[in-house]
Amino acid sequence: MRTLAFILLLTSFYCSAQSLISGTVYDNDNKPIEGANVYIEGTYDGASTTEKGVFNFESTETGTQTLIISMIGYENYVRTGDITYLRNLDITLSPVIKQLDGVTLTAGSFQAGDNSKASVLKPLDIVTTAGAAGDFVAALQTLPGTSTVNENGRLFVRGGAAGETQVFIDGLRVFQPFSATANNVPTRGRFSPFLFKGITFSTGGYSAEYGQALSSVLLLNTTDVPDQEKTDISIMSVGGGIGHTQIWGNESLSINTSYVNLSPYQALVPPDQGARWKKPYESISGEAVFRSKGEKDIFKLYTGFNYASFEIEQEDINFDEYVPFKLQNKNLYLNSSYKRFFDNEWTITTGTSVSLDKNEVGIFENSINTIETAAHIKTKIGKNFNNRFRLIFGGEYFIQAFKESFVNSVNTNYMTNYNNNLLGVFGETDVFFSTKLAMKLGARIEHHELMGSKVSPRISFAYKSSAKGQFSLAYGDFYQNPLTEYAKYDQDLLVEKTSHYILNYQYLDNRKTFRAELYYKNYDNLVKFNTPLPQFDSAYNNTGNGYATGLDVFWRDTNSFKNLDYWISYSYLNTERDFRNFSEKATPNFAPRHSFSLVTKYWMSNWRSQIGFSYNYGSGRPFDNPNTDAFMAEKTKAYNNLSVNWAYLLSQQKILYFSVSNVAGFNNVNGYQYANTANEIGKYERRTIKPTTDTFFFVGFFWTLSKDHKSNQLDNL
Repeated sequence: MRTLAFILLLTSFYCSAQSLISGTVYDNDNKPIEGANVYIEGTYDGASTTEKGVFNFESTETGTQTLIISMIGYENYVRTGDITYLRNLDITLSPVIKQLDGVTLTAGSFQAGDNSKASVLKPLDIVTTAGAAGDFVAALQTLPGTSTVNENGRLFVRGGAAGETQVFIDGLRVFQPFSATANNVPTRGRFSPFLFKGITFSTGGYSAEYGQALSSVLLLNTTDVPDQEKTDISIMSVGGGIGHTQIWGNESLSINTSYVNLSPYQALVPPDQGARWKKPYESISGEAVFRSKGEKDIFKLYTGFNYASFEIEQEDINFDEYVPFKLQNKNLYLNSSYKRFFDNEWTITTGTSVSLDKNEVGIFENSINTIETAAHIKTKIGKNFNNRFRLIFGGEYFIQAFKESFVNSVNTNYMTNYNNNLLGVFGETDVFFSTKLAMKLGARIEHHELMGSKVSPRISFAYKSSAKGQFSLAYGDFYQNPLTEYAKYDQDLLVEKTSHYILNYQYLDNRKTFRAELYYKNYDNLVKFNTPLPQFDSAYNNTGNGYATGLDVFWRDTNSFKNLDYWISYSYLNTERDFRNFSEKATPNFAPRHSFSLVTKYWMSNWRSQIGFSYNYGSGRPFDNPNTDAFMAEKTKAYNNLSVNWAYLLSQQKILYFSVSNVAGFNNVNGYQYANTANEIGKYERRTIKPTTDTFFFVGFFWTLSKDHKSNQLDNL
């Protein structure tokens, strides 16, 4: 009897020691979640939720315990407390934020990379565009937000001048990204497209990580790991080149060198548009990328050099004879970066870029020699705390020294110097509130010893309105030091400023992309001077201002028609600014009101060929006629350019390539030059400025040698 009483007492004690854990699990829409796993951490006590989201089970644990609820597709729910309070709970699980189906922050940016949801152009697209002739900058001019300034060749973005766009390689500044050239002779980017795995072109509202750009940034990322060893050989109507990639385990080296000489081409197709080439353009260039990849880190060293020279005589209405101009340019660029991944989701990226650029210019009997040395040192630290919160912060230092020597016909020497050192720090967070709503919040602080400190707030929101579409909003302040052409004469100038406001909609569906973006930019502290061109005795100030507003539309379709890929871009731009030597606020001559591009690429299997064409249109650009009282009130004729290309596979690794720019022979006008003084009847005479050649022909043979016997250079054309 005593034994039975003891057993009953023990059973009663056991039952009283059990605790009931219960509750209901819902999703963000307050719908019950069935099949969620609910358990006490470190025990076997638990249960699964019913179709109504209900769970209940008993546990013998006591004191403070941790309740965990897990479900595929949702973030784990964790609650810690006394076990007696873990009952009658109402719990909401948040969905996991995945890149494939979640919201992305894309306002202002066109990205081209392996893992980017916002990818609209890949490197292959960039370099196979008809008329681009392998220049990624020319291909980017088919995107909305850009304006074609035919005589220049640089990027003009949303009413901004060419100097308002900056280029970065692996996050580090390129101080001279374009080849040196003469007036009315368009330049090209210095870099070979095949060395880069991804391109991000931000037309505004870009990350706080980047500064010193009023309008846009172009980010180029070199390839981390090459897929195989290979050799590329190019023989072209304008020169030749050879490249090779060698791999040793986790280390690799890619080199590329090219030689360009326009003499043979111009002997067959002489230019006849107001210019005589005494020594056509000639250059030799080379690039190399060394990579060493470890299990959790990667080191990359990039270097590029370029030597170019030419002599040209150009027509000038203020001179009876042609004006002789000769140029010799030497450029060296070095870029090293190191990235380390840590187990706790921290990353650190550090790097340095160094550049040296020398120009020797001759005009009549005058000579101008310039030397610019620059460096960029940068460290960035990042942390993924979870799939809802990411943080980056870092600092950088820019060093820039410029020297110019001018010697006239009587050997009088004028010297100018300019030093520009700048310290910048930045921080930015990505916050994903849900799969439908995200925010990027950041700020940048820059300090210049002469221009003081500036704080640049940056913020953007993205809302996923449907499974395939989303809206984005962005705002930011952006600062840039005055250009060297001003600062070398007056180092007391203030920093220039823009504020960007952007509303974006993007729709992605089965290899189709639609983007529409409204924007407004406000300019302050723009540099003004009181002479026709900036010179040593000009009076400079920062009283300039302006605005730019517009609409950019982009459509790309790679699915509707078999073997056909095409995209359409349209930009509307309304901008005015009072800057440089403007007498009043007006639209500058690099800002057409309307821009349109159509690019097509079609693969013909039976012909083993890819054919394509691109059409570019720009409405007339403003110019000032001194014979009228109105300022910048007249416009040039509209710009038109139809280009075609054809890549024919002689064999899998041998390609014959043809391209013709402006195949229709449009007689484009770059602008007008007026005489400095009026004639005997009080009229300022003018001459029409046209491209040095209306149509350009290109023929090339490209041969690849690789282990797989399949790779070719189609992605380099």
